[in-house]
Amino acid sequence: MSLPTAKLDAILARHAILTDKLAAGADGEVFVALSLELAEVEPVAASIAQYKACIKEADDIAALLADAGTDAEMRAMAEAERSDLAQRLETLERHVKIMLLPKDAADERGVILEVRAGTGGDEAALFAGDLFRMYQRYAETRRWKVEVLSASEGVMGGYKEIVAEIHGAGAYARLKFESGVHRVQRVPDTETQGRIHTSAATVAVLPIAEDVDVAIDDKDLVIETMRAGGAGGQHVNKTESAIRITHRPSGIVVMMQEERSQHRNRQKAMDILRSRLFDMERQKRDSARAAERKSQVGSGDRSERIRTYNFPQGRVTDHRINLTLYKLPQVIEGSALDELVDALTTEHQAALLAEAEV
Repeated sequence: MSLPTAKLDAILARHAILTDKLAAGADGEVFVALSLELAEVEPVAASIAQYKACIKEADDIAALLADAGTDAEMRAMAEAERSDLAQRLETLERHVKIMLLPKDAADERGVILEVRAGTGGDEAALFAGDLFRMYQRYAETRRWKVEVLSASEGVMGGYKEIVAEIHGAGAYARLKFESGVHRVQRVPDTETQGRIHTSAATVAVLPIAEDVDVAIDDKDLVIETMRAGGAGGQHVNKTESAIRITHRPSGIVVMMQEERSQHRNRQKAMDILRSRLFDMERQKRDSARAAERKSQVGSGDRSERIRTYNFPQGRVTDHRINLTLYKLPQVIEGSALDELVDALTTEHQAALLAEAEV
């Protein structure tokens, strides 16, 4: 995949036009639209400008070396500079190639995060709670907003299931590789003989869908209302505010009872249904293309074991890229999760580049 000169020039020209239009003054929606486009184009244009400047430098050095009149001292300096420039040019070219890769249209969206306890009973629920808090703290470091939509607590703590919305620019891009089975190996607090137990939790990360993304026919929905359940029957909602929505064609069922308002529960349930349908369509669309790739970061399959958290050894291993970090406390606190996310993103970009160059 060589860099297309015409495309690079077109991006630089568009950047210049946007800059000029904003400098000349624009009002209301036009200003917002131009600003958003400029924010997207600017980093790409800056990388292209650096790349082109490096090419010009390399051409100047080549001309200097080709000139018979260049003295020996200047020639030696030019030779040394040419080697450094070649390395810089290779790095910049790769960087520009990555920036020109097709973007996932959902990358800038917020997400619906679903964490469920898997095998392991109470310990699995505790681990699901640990995972959710890891993502919650990670979201805080990036100033994203987290809103819990529904939660079912475990007997000993943690969660049997918890669903939340995370709103923030680029949330899906950073979290999309977290979908799959997460496994934990540790000695539970209830274990008297110090034996290590293995438990699991599943994580699903869905891009938040807009109304225009998915057409849902009301005739395909079965909507049931019921009284929301409370702890020990003491706080049972006296009105039928809980909602269960079944989407007949897909078989997806969503239940929501967190809010006292039936309208609000229905709205939240529809948001989740819409995002699950949107994700299902994206999975179908991408599966054929993914099957043709020689390598990829995971399949997005919820049943795929993607990561192991080994507490006795203090390590986290991501099985998709064979990366092990001996930073388990920092990862589970959310502060070192970026190291895994960055490595997964880099691997994904490398796979896309390899696919583009075939």
